[in-house]
Amino acid sequence: MASAAATSSTATMFGTAAAASDGCSRRVFVTTTVQVRASRSSPAFLRTSRAIKTYSSCSNSSVVNEPRVGFCFLEFYCNCIKTRLTALVTEVSAKVIDGKATAKEIREEIAAEISKMKESSGVVPGLAVILVGERKDSATYVRNKKKACESVGIKSYEVHLAEDCSEQEILQHISAFNDDPAVNGILVQLPLPSNMNEQNILNAVCIEKDVDGFSPLNIGRLAMRDREPLFVPCTPKGCIELLHRYGVPIKGKRAVVIGRSNIVGMPAALLLQREDATVTVVHSRTKNPEAITREADIVITAVGQPNMVRGSWIKPGAVVIDVGINPFEDTSCSRGYRLVGDVCYEEASKIASAITPVPGGVGPMTIAMLLSNTLSATKRAYNLE
Repeated sequence: MASAAATSSTATMFGTAAAASDGCSRRVFVTTTVQVRASRSSPAFLRTSRAIKTYSSCSNSSVVNEPRVGFCFLEFYCNCIKTRLTALVTEVSAKVIDGKATAKEIREEIAAEISKMKESSGVVPGLAVILVGERKDSATYVRNKKKACESVGIKSYEVHLAEDCSEQEILQHISAFNDDPAVNGILVQLPLPSNMNEQNILNAVCIEKDVDGFSPLNIGRLAMRDREPLFVPCTPKGCIELLHRYGVPIKGKRAVVIGRSNIVGMPAALLLQREDATVTVVHSRTKNPEAITREADIVITAVGQPNMVRGSWIKPGAVVIDVGINPFEDTSCSRGYRLVGDVCYEEASKIASAITPVPGGVGPMTIAMLLSNTLSATKRAYNLE
């Protein structure tokens, strides 16, 4: 209807110009602004506003030819539509990928499976966590993991060491857990104090109990085709699980991972590649990251920079998985800050087709995947698969 009205209005204006045969030439300049809005329940529609400025100068030249002006207008009109479609803005916010609800479903599935395992074989999965130092965030993560273990029937073992403990002391505890058949998974809470050799400590965890998936052997297998790691790092695994459970196609899609850490960015890129996505990793030395990210159908961010990825970085209709969780100053909150992701949610949610919130997105999935890995380790140890 809008197109028909525009055509009728245009014909009337150009007809008036052609009828003016008073010996004066007229030049018609058409300025068109096209706004395109999309709705999930109805087709996109066009709203057109135009300003026509007519300048006259007396001469013996003939009047502007009507068909030629009409053709130029239509050509210009189509070009406007083509260019402005790239900046399409949805009236309805993106679908929320609810990691909290999905993690709850996974925990319920794990609890049911562990219950059957106990009944049939008497086996109870065990997870050991080693915490070094007094970091409040690390203590919170460990407490949440312990609570999650209890909720699904996994027995938890915890060792809390002082900040100034020796590296050898940590290695001794790892060795003891490696030899304990009641412990099926071992997790060393990161980060460790700066004086510790993180690589040596993580390498000490036997691969069969490396439920964090950080062993070089597990990462190496993840990187190689036709090889299967015993475990996949929990956070990247949670990202892919969200995509699967929300029916997001990965095969053949363009994916951008922002961040290249050993914990999230690098394994996330490897997992996407395994799913036959075409993957680009954007990092601190990448030139023009905004343009690269805007080409992606799937974006996973893990850089720890609040609101770094703006709406202009997102391709219309892309799916955004935001791993970041950052404190952001907000005097309206009782704590003086609120938690935000690496992506500016308010902007990106108007462009993307689906997006994870922060908090309540990837975070709960990390713990759910840890429980899943621990269950897998137990089944493998007792040949219950």
